[in-house]
Amino acid sequence: MKHLKRASLILAMVAMGACSQNGLGGMGGGGPNGSGAADAQGDASNPASPAYFQQSIGDRIFFAVDQSTVDASAQAALNAQADWLIANPDYKVIIEGHADERGTRDYNLALGARRAGSVREYLTLRGVSADRIQTVSYGKERPSEVCSAESCYAMNRRGVTVLSNLSF
Repeated sequence: MKHLKRASLILAMVAMGACSQNGLGGMGGGGPNGSGAADAQGDASNPASPAYFQQSIGDRIFFAVDQSTVDASAQAALNAQADWLIANPDYKVIIEGHADERGTRDYNLALGARRAGSVREYLTLRGVSADRIQTVSYGKERPSEVCSAESCYAMNRRGVTVLSNLSF
C-alpha cells in the first residue's frame, strides 16, 4: 500500500509537470501573445535583439533517435546561444524538449525532458546562470513537421531555446 501511494504521487507529479503552462500562453514559441515572451520582432541587424538571436544565432538543435546527448554540431549552436545570453543578461530562456511521434506519450515526455535538461546543462557549463533557464518537455505533442518519413522525424527531435522576459 505504501509503495502504491508513492507511485501514485510520483505519477501525479509527472503528469502535472507535463501539462503545466510555461507562461507562454500554451503557445510554446516566442510570439507576440501578450504573455511576456520575447518575440522575433525588432531589428535583426541589432545583435541584442530577439530577432537577431532567432535569425543569426539560431534557436534550436537536433538530436539522434532516442538520444539526449548534445553532439558536436549542437555544441556549436549552443556555444553561440551561450555567448549571446551572456552578452544579453536581461533575457531568460525556456528550453523546450521535443520528440518525434514514435513511442508512447510518457516515453516521449521523459525523452523531451532529458533533451531539455541536456541543453540546460550545456548552457550552464558555458557560463549562463542556471536561474535564467527553465525547461519544459512537450514530448511528441508539438511536432514541427507532420508526416511519416525520417526527414520529418528528424526535425521533431529537437531542443528549442525560447527567449523570455518573464520572471521564473
